[in-house]
Amino acid sequence: MRLLLVEDDRMIGDSLRQALRLEGHAVDWVYDLAAARASVDTEHFDLILLDLGLPPAPGAVVQPTAGLMLLQVLRARGDATPVVVLTARDALGERVSGLDAGADDYLVKPFELDELLARMRAVVRRHAGRAAPALEHGGLRLDPATREVTLEGRPVLLSAREFAVLEALMQRPGAVLSRAQLEDRLYGWGGAVESNAVSVYVHQLRKKLGPGVIQSMRGVGYFLAR
Repeated sequence: MRLLLVEDDRMIGDSLRQALRLEGHAVDWVYDLAAARASVDTEHFDLILLDLGLPPAPGAVVQPTAGLMLLQVLRARGDATPVVVLTARDALGERVSGLDAGADDYLVKPFELDELLARMRAVVRRHAGRAAPALEHGGLRLDPATREVTLEGRPVLLSAREFAVLEALMQRPGAVLSRAQLEDRLYGWGGAVESNAVSVYVHQLRKKLGPGVIQSMRGVGYFLAR
């Protein structure tokens, strides 16, 4: 997934970004409300991890709930991007306010990475209208929790980026995803985008899954054959 991490604590943000990248996610990290607003105005993210206690933009009046303001702005304009609030604010009223403002889930710091990953998967699953934790298409099965892929019951070993490309395609079977859309799943800001990287990963997936699973639409992108 491509994630936006909105966290002003540099130690927490850096540790979390590294951990999420090791899980195969593309993570863009911003520190304040202004940068977060600019990010959601110009980019698409699969999920936002949002700290509530953000510092305001330079020169602005201090807002103790700047993160909540961002969430309210998103929902007011009809932006349904899933949001998981990560905060040290553990009072019941704070949790209720966050959820009522449109947060999909609320996790109090400190937390375990495994719990965050599980909550992220659950939120994305609900957002997509799926009940089952695994993605299945024909004889192909992908489990985001265990990162296991099987084809007709046979295990298929994939690299982290091959897994990310296949997961994106399996989330929308039959839909054509452009190379740019798939690159968004692989690289965050500042990431060196390898030349023809998506084509290389699709080629490797076809070798492992068979030539008929992933189809190309010339000049448009790739899709999962129905």
